[in-house]
Amino acid sequence: MADKGIEMKIPYLDLQLQYQSIKSEIDTAISKVLDNSSYVLGPSVQEFEKNYAEYCGVSYCTGVNNGTNALLLALKALDVGHGDEVITTANTFIATVAAVYHSGAKPVLVDVDPDSRNIDINLLSMALSNKTKAIIPVHLYGHIANMDPILELAKKYNIHVLEDAAQAQGAFYKNKRSGSIGEMAAFSFYPGKNLGAYGEAGAITTNDPKLDKIVRMLRDHGSQKKYHHELPGYNARMDGIQGAVLNVKLKYLDQWNKARNKVAGWYDEALKGLPIKLPSHINEEGEQVYHVYVIETDQRDKLQKYLLKNEIPTIIHYPIPVHLQDAFENLYYKKGEFPVTEKLADEILSLPIFPEMTQEQVEYVCEKIRDFFNGN
Repeated sequence: MADKGIEMKIPYLDLQLQYQSIKSEIDTAISKVLDNSSYVLGPSVQEFEKNYAEYCGVSYCTGVNNGTNALLLALKALDVGHGDEVITTANTFIATVAAVYHSGAKPVLVDVDPDSRNIDINLLSMALSNKTKAIIPVHLYGHIANMDPILELAKKYNIHVLEDAAQAQGAFYKNKRSGSIGEMAAFSFYPGKNLGAYGEAGAITTNDPKLDKIVRMLRDHGSQKKYHHELPGYNARMDGIQGAVLNVKLKYLDQWNKARNKVAGWYDEALKGLPIKLPSHINEEGEQVYHVYVIETDQRDKLQKYLLKNEIPTIIHYPIPVHLQDAFENLYYKKGEFPVTEKLADEILSLPIFPEMTQEQVEYVCEKIRDFFNGN
């Protein structure tokens, strides 16, 4: 256990420490981009697309400028638009629902399973209508949603399945990686993700050459050839520097995910017996990658303040559910419609976790949590 006499300052995550561990590789990769001036798309992005497709076990990967546009372009490629409905989870970052909204379709929300915190399969069929065009399961916190029932339902009703894998780079479900399970998948490489760029970046994966062709045009003003525009597209191209950074970091992703799992195991062991709910391990046929480590307690706000007083930062993912955000009041959902999601919003707390975190740091965090519940 951590020495009670030692006070620590714990970072929520430490991107600088990670950079220092691969600094020479990163600097060399960025220098190559600067030397050849391939600042938008270019060889580093092409190389990353090839490598990430291979990593995910799919035929195609298209690099884009962020995860939100990855979702939007994938929906557009699936011909989702006005008059359509897209089912997704109420417990997600707002970008999932915003992408559906900007596609022109109507977001239809479903509450989550209290253990996995992912979309509740038992409620999914109740959300279907003759307007349902797609389902977006969100692999929240690095835990892949229960995909088999989703895929079965989608096949039965001829509905597209688009994985929101923004938080699940490298996670497995029944020997398949995230990004290879649905018809398409969208990834975010925001800096804090398990595979993070040094700025904004995202990607779309698929095994369908037609869909890949469409998203490649959509990201570049609807063009395959300069000044020849086949579609009304977007400016959503990945930067060359981000491609270079991601290429280097991809080599370490499995190693870092394994380290995250080790940190999560230390938390699991050290937090046993406390009046908190730990992350679920119900998906025994897969492998989580712990983008975040989330606990639940009805004393969340007091615990968060106590930990911050002890220089332990935490985050709430997410304090206001999407259906209660002002931005989507036009969906006409009311407080109480998604009770599990709303309970999570009041009780969840994400503890510090990053691949380089030490067991001593974890034990210190857990020591302070125990102190809080013991009234010290």
